[in-house]
Amino acid sequence: MAQKEESLRKPEWLKIKLNTNENYTGLKKLMREQKLHTVCEEAKCPNIHECWAVRRTATFMILGSVCTRACRFCAVKTGLPTELDWQEPERVADSVRIMNLKHVVITAVARDDLKDGGAAVFAETVRAVRKKNPFTTIEVLPSDMGGVYENLKTLMDAKPDILNHNIETVRRLTPRVRARATYERSLEFLRRAKEINPDIPTKSSIMIGLGETKEEIIEAMDDLRANHVDIITIGQYLQPTKKHLKVQKFYHPDEFAELKEIALSKGFSHCEAGPLVRSSYHADEQVNEAAKQRQAKA
Repeated sequence: MAQKEESLRKPEWLKIKLNTNENYTGLKKLMREQKLHTVCEEAKCPNIHECWAVRRTATFMILGSVCTRACRFCAVKTGLPTELDWQEPERVADSVRIMNLKHVVITAVARDDLKDGGAAVFAETVRAVRKKNPFTTIEVLPSDMGGVYENLKTLMDAKPDILNHNIETVRRLTPRVRARATYERSLEFLRRAKEINPDIPTKSSIMIGLGETKEEIIEAMDDLRANHVDIITIGQYLQPTKKHLKVQKFYHPDEFAELKEIALSKGFSHCEAGPLVRSSYHADEQVNEAAKQRQAKA
């Protein structure tokens, strides 16, 4: 079995051509000058060139670059964070303005060392970005913040345009894939976000290729809909280093197309599903679609 796992090679549909044009290199230089981190770079996202250079979207990773959790799928550094920069929200806001971003995703490392899980800095970043960029839509992608209701409310009170929290994988594989986080707590986090502000769309993401079954993927969809999640993204898990979990299966684009149809039939307002799809992929389209649906219901 081990030999079979190691012999898996990336199929043709996962091979991409990098586009390092002036927009991309300019944005990368700006990030370094502002001492900012992006999950696009830290998590080795395959879509970074499209998002930065073409779509004018980016995902900022606040609260430092060291995560207190060591999830077995993630390439972000882990350890004990030492920084808490209260000037970071203003730098993020300034960078969004300079980059002229249409949509920004604000995510963060898990900060279990902080009583509020980083909620105050998260909320202040949302407010700073909105003040300096009133026409930019804002998506937040937090950890479960320890499952503490007050932490989530602090973030939701800043009124982001969309709340994204990833369950990452199916129920059975969660203990093996994620560190400290639990499947049920993530579902509760998403449900409570909707209870705090029903008008803010919620979103979650699943990686596939870790050994789950089709039935388990569908069960995860049902669990998300039962907790009023509006948007789902489904992408192929790719092993970032040899230390991380191995890929058990590479799904064909046709299989992703089928999963998208199933998701939409279950009532999700939007679904992105494909081999290179990540949580923030085409996030600008998702928030616009959610806004249209809210207006149609009004």
